Amino acid sequence: MEELEVKRERENAEAERHRRRRDELNDQTREWVNRRDDLNAQVRTLVEEAMGHRQRRDDLNAQVKKAKEERDVWNRKVNELSEVANDLKRRKLPRGAIPLSHLKRELKDLELRHMTSVLKPEKEQELIKEMTRLQGEVKKLEKSLEENDEVRKALQELKDGKEKAEAAHAVVGKLAEEAQKEHDTMTELYERSDELRSQADLAQEEFIKTKMLADEEHRKHIDHIRQVHDYDKIIHGIRLKSFQEEPGVEGVSVKRQAEMIFERFKRGEKLSTEDLMTLQKSGYL
Repeated sequence: MEELEVKRERENAEAERHRRRRDELNDQTREWVNRRDDLNAQVRTLVEEAMGHRQRRDDLNAQVKKAKEERDVWNRKVNELSEVANDLKRRKLPRGAIPLSHLKRELKDLELRHMTSVLKPEKEQELIKEMTRLQGEVKKLEKSLEENDEVRKALQELKDGKEKAEAAHAVVGKLAEEAQKEHDTMTELYERSDELRSQADLAQEEFIKTKMLADEEHRKHIDHIRQVHDYDKIIHGIRLKSFQEEPGVEGVSVKRQAEMIFERFKRGEKLSTEDLMTLQKSGYL
């Protein structure tokens, strides 16, 4: 009897140890679940915010496309107005005057030569003098042409067209810059959400691990509790048996069987349902 009670207490202690470990693991499981859910909530928030920036980026890109079309219209218009102005300058040129385009081209060649060539002082002075002369002729010819109403009107239209083309180009640049900022912000948010999603996946893995460990501890706890209950039945049966009368012939046979089964139980062997019924019949249970 004393040996059985010692074994019962040992099984009960093991059951309690596994119960405490199970509860600790269940606490960890809840912590991992909370962390996973918190991270997934942050991921959803970041993704929603990123989608908002993505939508604004797409809207801005649509505006960029439209602004580029308008800019291209004005660029073509400027080219047309430039051709009209140049044609008028040629037609309205004073009799015997050198075309303005020729003078400007010659002046540009001299300026390039002055910047890229190493000249003697006297040659450099001659070059500067010639450049000054050409600049004077260009200004004089431009002033003469601008006094013509048709030329002046064409030049004003060209100037207005260039301003509109430049304004349209500035709009394109501004919208494109804003679209790029939205894209960069969207990319950053998606990268952050990916990082948090990875952390959430790790938390999910830890949750599964601790859940499996907790389930295993629970299984062991239940196994030991069942052993405790079996010992309780045996001990109860022994105590009850002490108050019973001596059995008859049939009882002796059952008693011997029960003793053998009981010895197997003491050795830690698993008992079948039939074994337990024999123990019960003999008064052990």
